[in-house]
Amino acid sequence: MNLPAPRVAFFADSFHEVNGVALTSRQFEAFARRRGLPFLSAHTGPETRVWTEGSVTRCELALGRWTVPLESDLRFDTTFLRLRKTVGGAIDAFSPDIVHITGPSHTGILGLIAARQRGIPLAASWHTNIHEYGGRRLERILGFLPGSWARTAGRWAESGALAATLAFYRFARVTMAPNPHLIHLLETRAKRICSQMRRGVDTEQFHPRFRDRTDDALVVGYIGRTSTEKNVQFLADVEEALRAAGVGDYRIFVAGHGGLLEWLREHLRQCEIPGVLEGEALSRAYANLDLFVFPSETDTYGNVVQEAMASGVPCVVTDQGGPASIVAHGVDGLIAPIGSEFTEAVVALARDPERRRKMAEAARAKALTASWDSVFEEVYSAYQHALSPVQS
Repeated sequence: MNLPAPRVAFFADSFHEVNGVALTSRQFEAFARRRGLPFLSAHTGPETRVWTEGSVTRCELALGRWTVPLESDLRFDTTFLRLRKTVGGAIDAFSPDIVHITGPSHTGILGLIAARQRGIPLAASWHTNIHEYGGRRLERILGFLPGSWARTAGRWAESGALAATLAFYRFARVTMAPNPHLIHLLETRAKRICSQMRRGVDTEQFHPRFRDRTDDALVVGYIGRTSTEKNVQFLADVEEALRAAGVGDYRIFVAGHGGLLEWLREHLRQCEIPGVLEGEALSRAYANLDLFVFPSETDTYGNVVQEAMASGVPCVVTDQGGPASIVAHGVDGLIAPIGSEFTEAVVALARDPERRRKMAEAARAKALTASWDSVFEEVYSAYQHALSPVQS
């Protein structure tokens, strides 16, 4: 960064939870701390308090009594306006040059309000396809209706949620998104300058050296949230395709949290499902896979895909969403539309250990180029557009 670093107030949808937004938010705060950059980090926490350590000021906001569940560990606080005074005080004391929000959560809305009331330039990064999540979940809730009715309701919900989300992002002077599709969406429909905000990966935490398996089974794995929008039910189709192809010595490994863990335990025949893993246990889990399978069509990036690649594991991903922009088809993994082509891609790699070995080497090499520092240096470059004298 050639220009003096701006004072940044960062309002994160998620921070302490286990998901991609939280991981990115924690890494961003750590980057600011390492570089000695003036940084206000605002997010939900166990209690409402504001304190400063070094160059970083932390503003944690406790949830109220009336919340709406979004995930098993993530909730929307319907009484968030009670926190305006706390947030306003933190903003005024910190005096930021720019406010950066990560989406339309209660924390993001508080950041938006504070920025507009004080005339502070606003940047917004897109991390989650809320509209697709809402549509998929509504379809599941309405599963008792005829299929066409549920799908129609899901499409209406998705369309309405997308329009509302784009309206929210129009408040920002500049936007950031993790993949080319979303960049195009924000530039054409929200009419805002949009820069790419990639994701980094810790290539020391996720490393092939953690592999310690001694058996010869083929281990096909998924690590992440086990919810409807992740399409994890398709892992049952993957297993059936392996069995039909005569692959008998295998197991399906699933780690993470979410509402479909029990469904997976009931429907997968040869599986290992330990739940949430952290630290070295997570590192070993990735490295002990032979193939990482990610059937989600709604992910904006796919941090777990990049973690698998850093661990020296080739990936099979869908042709929808962010993971398709991470994997190089035929080089470090395969990209296929969900359905028979996806399961055929899994079976093809299951039968070809030498091809998997070459892809594993290429996957690790690519991951080594994705540092978190380079990601956030690009974010600070994007801030200069928001801070330029002529508003776009």
